[in-house]
Amino acid sequence: MPVSSDVVRKETPMEIIFTDEDLPYEEEILRNPYSVKHWLRYIEHKKKAPKHGVNIIYERALKELPGSYKLWYNYLRTRRLQVKNRCITDPAFEEVNNAFERSLVFMHKMPRIWMDYCSFLTDQCKITRTRKVFDRALRALPVTQHHRIWPLYLTFVKKHDISETAVRIFRRYLKLSPENAEEYVEYLTEVGRLDEAAVVLAKIVNDENFVSQHGKSKHQLWNELCELISKNPEEVHSLNVDAIIRGGLRRYTDQLGHLWNSLATYYVRSGLFERARDIYEEAIQTVTTVRDFTQVFDAYAQFEELTLSKRMEEVAQKPNQTEDDDIELELRLARFENLMERRLLLLNSVLLRQNPHNVQEWHKRVQLYEGTFVN
Repeated sequence: MPVSSDVVRKETPMEIIFTDEDLPYEEEILRNPYSVKHWLRYIEHKKKAPKHGVNIIYERALKELPGSYKLWYNYLRTRRLQVKNRCITDPAFEEVNNAFERSLVFMHKMPRIWMDYCSFLTDQCKITRTRKVFDRALRALPVTQHHRIWPLYLTFVKKHDISETAVRIFRRYLKLSPENAEEYVEYLTEVGRLDEAAVVLAKIVNDENFVSQHGKSKHQLWNELCELISKNPEEVHSLNVDAIIRGGLRRYTDQLGHLWNSLATYYVRSGLFERARDIYEEAIQTVTTVRDFTQVFDAYAQFEELTLSKRMEEVAQKPNQTEDDDIELELRLARFENLMERRLLLLNSVLLRQNPHNVQEWHKRVQLYEGTFVN
């Protein structure tokens, strides 16, 4: 009886033993060698036999009917179950891999066979071989069936520390499914490739036709972009952060406070403290709502307080304090106190920008200036 050598090698010695119970099935097969139904009936009968027994029946059936999807699918599923609890280095795994390769000679247009093979290889942690099989699957199947392969492919590349390969694979995927760009941004953020994540997110935000698969609004995506670029100035180099956030200021006038704070945070984390202070001053002089003013002023005050405290700690740790250190501390303290003293006047300016004809606020402004010198 012909049996494929790559299936039986390294198995226990096989002897095809027929019992009286097998004879009716063998007679049926002799009469109907091309009937899938008769072969499946025989396989069902042999299920409780030793595993090589049922494998031999499958091999005989496939020799007669190599184009039967039903036989190949059931056979490959049976072979996978036989090695389920074994170590992935067991030679039996390679025998199952070979069975998959033989099936693809005839089943290369069947996505389920490719999916099972790719999943089986993924579990074996054969990175390069698995990647090549995924690529073969995409080449063999029509593009209308690629959506069945890509989720498995992406799961595979995320599972292993192969970020460079994963990035190339994601770029190919987005050519087919650009609507899933958010998934790519999430992956880039996870692996620390923040510069490319910011670039992709900026493209998403500027694409008027993009619809978030996670139900996020354009405004939420803008906030994510601002948070990403403002908190990671050392990693993000490909974007003009100042221009992007100022574009958001013109576009989303209901969130000016948050955007101004994001821009200032970017300069603070970049170590450009004077530039950050200029941004805060520009913000409190231009916002037109009390909510935005409160957000910016609180962040500005916290920034001044932290820089003052940090400088005081540095001076205290010096063995020999100089007169310049004392003068610098006095200037920083005076700057912080001046900011707190200006709060009511700045808030009054916000209300007058809202309504320049508010007589009550003008009276309040006069009262605020009483006893002070106006330049």
